[in-house]
Amino acid sequence: MSPLSAPAPTTGISTDTSRLKSKDNLDKAGEKFEAVFTGMMLKSMRQAKLSDPLFDSKAIDTFTDMQDGLIAKSMAEHTPLGIGKAMTDFLAKSQSDLNQTGADSPP
Repeated sequence: MSPLSAPAPTTGISTDTSRLKSKDNLDKAGEKFEAVFTGMMLKSMRQAKLSDPLFDSKAIDTFTDMQDGLIAKSMAEHTPLGIGKAMTDFLAKSQSDLNQTGADSPP
């Protein structure tokens, strides 16, 4: 076998970065950021307890954390606060590829 025909060793890491600059990926990242931000806000609100709970256990705390995560994801998808959109708009300004495709498409 000649050295030119030998397959290149694979590391499992893709070198194709074209997908990183897509508008869809930026929008998904903004939505996920919105969900994380909303989840942190809900967690902070839960920590500010106004009274002692009647039933307090680790199981209830775990369930409440899972419920808050789902609520935060749902809020980010359906009724966003706007922080994810602001972040994606800010990041899109620095990427000329996204600005050109965004200008060509209708709002």
